[in-house]
Amino acid sequence: MSHKAGPSYGSGPSYRARGDLGRYALLPLRLFLGITFVYAGLDKLTDPAFLTSGGGQGSIGALMESVRGTAALPGLVDLALKNPVGFGYAIAFGELAVGLGTLLGLFARVAAAGGALISLSLWLTVSWAATPYYYGNDLVYLMAWLPLILAGAPLLSVDAALAGRRRGRARGGVPFSRVAPAARRGR
Repeated sequence: MSHKAGPSYGSGPSYRARGDLGRYALLPLRLFLGITFVYAGLDKLTDPAFLTSGGGQGSIGALMESVRGTAALPGLVDLALKNPVGFGYAIAFGELAVGLGTLLGLFARVAAAGGALISLSLWLTVSWAATPYYYGNDLVYLMAWLPLILAGAPLLSVDAALAGRRRGRARGGVPFSRVAPAARRGR
């Protein structure tokens, strides 16, 4: 009887199980970012002080005025100050769209790029002055969006369902869900 030394990689049920679990690795990140951005958007839209043009305490205008001197891109702050309420609505609806797209996995890479763009703009303006730099939460959000930009939402998503339908049509009308699992694995 021969005996192999060491673990066997690439075969056996435990290797496949780990590989299958790895496919779900981005789901917690998608859930966290999606829920957080939906909440942030709704929070802004329902906060009566945030979307006021008077620039009072808690308003987008007051926030932009307070970070004007410390922002990495003061021109971006100046742009927001031209119409703070419009900018506030744009950020709020952008966060809501990004969050819903991420949760549903609908245009997931586009949603992730939108989330990264929002996080980047907030990092370069609102949280730029955080010292040390890693205290600024917007930089962490920016980095968290990168895996979703690269991988999209390959599982449990509208994008994956649509891709499966397209693959089914490409196989001569047989829906992807009816293709034998062994055939999908290439056996």
